[in-house]
Amino acid sequence: MGFIPRCVESAPVDGDIPAIAIIIDDLGNGYDRDRRAVLLPGALSYAFLPHTPYTETLANLAHSLNKDVLLHLPMQSIEAESPGPGALTLDMDALQLWQTFFTSLAAVPHVVGINNHMGSLLTQHPGHMQWLMQAIAMTGNLFFIDSFTAPKSIAFKIAAENWIPNMKRDVFLDTARDPVAIAREFYRLLEIARKNGIALAIGHPYPETLTVLETLLPTLPQHGVRLAPVSQLIKLETQRIQTWRASLSP
Repeated sequence: MGFIPRCVESAPVDGDIPAIAIIIDDLGNGYDRDRRAVLLPGALSYAFLPHTPYTETLANLAHSLNKDVLLHLPMQSIEAESPGPGALTLDMDALQLWQTFFTSLAAVPHVVGINNHMGSLLTQHPGHMQWLMQAIAMTGNLFFIDSFTAPKSIAFKIAAENWIPNMKRDVFLDTARDPVAIAREFYRLLEIARKNGIALAIGHPYPETLTVLETLLPTLPQHGVRLAPVSQLIKLETQRIQTWRASLSP
């Protein structure tokens, strides 16, 4: 979980092969583009925006391919740009936030976890994050990924305080939509995984990103790293926490 120092050794399975997970965000608004993303080879994970034209169809497709489906939950950002339908905002009270969350959750089938869309403002507010994590805890079976869109985000910490399995993003693959820059971030992801045992990246269904992933994902065995669903990375991170806590016991 994000609040545990990354220097703590993890314990990947499959012969201690370092593991990465990659979440493709912002899905649901473009059919051809998003379908190409869902059909990428391997155990990628997919975060779908609620209340969009193609979310239900493509989330069903991803699930049929045994890929993890997440709710990409819109949240208010510092910038004026609208996060889109189903957004959680600072002017909401607890009841409004819960109603909006559960309506958005119902709009995306096969959800195993949540990550934030935008949210650089809301993820810094402990009260709203507490309300959100209470709602997630009510489901009994979802994890939370902090997309970490703000360096002062406390979302992952509040998730941990509510005993919700959680992680925060290590790498954004495509802050720059340039194939060379995307490849550079991909290799940085591998370095983090080799150092810490696991690493988590977020990317988007840009043509440049998809082309780089189509090219580089098949090379993972050569680098001694494996691709895992984000749900499996969460389990490995939970194992890391348990090992760390056990090491502190007298």
